[in-house]
Amino acid sequence: MIVSWNWLTDYVRLDMPADELAERLALTGLNHEGTAEVGGDLAIDLEVTSNRPDCLGHLGVAREIAAVYGSRTFREPQPHPPESGSSVSEVTAVSIEEPGLCPRFTARVITGAKVGPSPWWMRKRLETLGVRCINNLVDITNYVMFECGQPLHAYDLNTLAEHRLVVRKARPGEQLVAINGKTYELTPEMLVIADGRRPVGLAGVMGGLETEIGDQSTDILIEAAQFDPLSVRRTSRGLGLMSPSSYRFERPMDPERTEWASRRCAQLMLELAGGTLHEGVIDLASAPPPERPAIPLRFSQIERVLGIEIPRVRVEEIFTTLGLERIGNDDHAATFRPPTWRSDLEREIDLIEEAARIHGYEHIPEDQPVPLAASSLGRRERIERAVREALTGLGFDEAVCFSLVPDELIAPIDPLPVEPPIRAEHADFRKNSALRQSLVPSLLAARSYNQAHGNADARLFEVAHVYLPRVERPLPDESPRVALVAGTDFFAIKGIVEALLDRLHLTDQLICRPASPFPMAAGRSAELLLGEMHLGYAGEIDGEAARRFGLRGPCAAAEIGLEALIDRAELSPKYHPVPIYPEVTRDLSLVVEKALPWTSLAEAARNAGGSLLESVEFLDTFEGAGIPEGRHSLHFGLTFRSADRTLTGEEVEASIRDIIEACRTRFDATLRAS
Repeated sequence: MIVSWNWLTDYVRLDMPADELAERLALTGLNHEGTAEVGGDLAIDLEVTSNRPDCLGHLGVAREIAAVYGSRTFREPQPHPPESGSSVSEVTAVSIEEPGLCPRFTARVITGAKVGPSPWWMRKRLETLGVRCINNLVDITNYVMFECGQPLHAYDLNTLAEHRLVVRKARPGEQLVAINGKTYELTPEMLVIADGRRPVGLAGVMGGLETEIGDQSTDILIEAAQFDPLSVRRTSRGLGLMSPSSYRFERPMDPERTEWASRRCAQLMLELAGGTLHEGVIDLASAPPPERPAIPLRFSQIERVLGIEIPRVRVEEIFTTLGLERIGNDDHAATFRPPTWRSDLEREIDLIEEAARIHGYEHIPEDQPVPLAASSLGRRERIERAVREALTGLGFDEAVCFSLVPDELIAPIDPLPVEPPIRAEHADFRKNSALRQSLVPSLLAARSYNQAHGNADARLFEVAHVYLPRVERPLPDESPRVALVAGTDFFAIKGIVEALLDRLHLTDQLICRPASPFPMAAGRSAELLLGEMHLGYAGEIDGEAARRFGLRGPCAAAEIGLEALIDRAELSPKYHPVPIYPEVTRDLSLVVEKALPWTSLAEAARNAGGSLLESVEFLDTFEGAGIPEGRHSLHFGLTFRSADRTLTGEEVEASIRDIIEACRTRFDATLRAS
């Protein structure tokens, strides 16, 4: 943002050296890029951060100067253009079809204006900023924009079909010849300003050539509006068309500056071009801007955070000059309401920062002790750290993959149909435009990359979010997950998940239910449940998916939801005394239908075994001689123990009989003959 020294003097007294002013502004956050002399004026180039759009005009910079120097009075013009014509609604009309993309639109009309060159003082100021002068009416719209930061546009009213404007989205096949002389193909998601028959401007970006102010123009429609920043950015990037207006509209605008800018523009046009301003203004707003919430400030916090004391009188003077309104006040605290142009002020710490930067960071000694309190990790951070430690201890390396992925890495690890993925525009990632719905595909691609570069068995995990669209809500479901891949089989990957759950001291039983989500192989993958709650999926990678990702050798993966772990994990393990009585182990082989999941049989055994049954462990399966067609033998081990006595053989045999009977009743299981 280039500002003119002479222009700034309209709003604040400048009696300091230019170098000193540049340094003071740099210390407040307006970094000094350079100063150049232009025809007896100084062009000061300042870097304005994206959270300070109020400084994209001379008024905002002048307000900063007044606050920094304290003794300077800030003067802001108060335009009151005289109205003498008929009502503005009799000569034009405005309608908004997209109020969500255009929350406010104002229009004023001047008739009988005379187009000519701008006065010398205006030309000099615009030339200092590097702006090419056109004529007095166009130059005034640019002048007001660089004065207050609110872009404006002036139309030749007589070139507008039906003498009206419509704010709408472009229709398929529509084109616009912009004031730069280039023709642009419009798409239906672009917001345009149209008249009664065609687009006459790209909302917030650039006006059209056919309705611009020319030498013969006499009747002028002044537009000052608010547009959705994201809509302006999409149109600007989609067409490769940037302008000073789009640069400002892509940032949060002051909702109260729109009408002021319209009045200021009308006043200057009457003074420099003559004509009659029609009475009133067309001011369409979808809703009044919400009142900014007041921010409480404890004055003791200033010294605690900064390490130095700033006099309370100075703090209140700074806030008053910056436009903050004091609501409440006592000996120890006050409440301030930020102005509409400071959308970045939301919390107490923001006010403390304002006091510090205007008072001067150079006043804070480098060796000043600042009391600090050590922060503690929240439950989620502690769980994530435990997950990382557990998987690292199991031989895995943590990977960090992009959330924006190409289409082949979008697919969710879920067999259920989902909504189309959320897409985002990113200039550096043209092909990677979709937010991923699963972590596994990215890890498979990372494993394939490692294999191609000599790391044959990369065991990788990632803790990150996936982004699942929700029809009923505009924002996605950002689900935290942990995923892992390794060159192993289903049983090993399942064992790794069990080890992870054991590290988190989860007491719920891990249950595997047959499932084959992408990209896992049918019959060698499962849905993981923690008790009755869905946890995730684990399984071997399907052959076709392995070829698609360029994987060599066996590979298995798992992906589980972190929310379930956060809710149920025990960060402090419970003490259990070491058993002093011996265990009793037995093996059991039951012949069941092949379709029966092992987890169902194990659950039935646990329920029937009673309090003496300590664990059930799968050993193997058998098919062949003596086993009927369509059935197989499940061989599993049983461990019994009592906490207060040594078990007898009769007690163990009774529990085994109960287990066999329960499995026979529920699954038609039979004891395999030895």
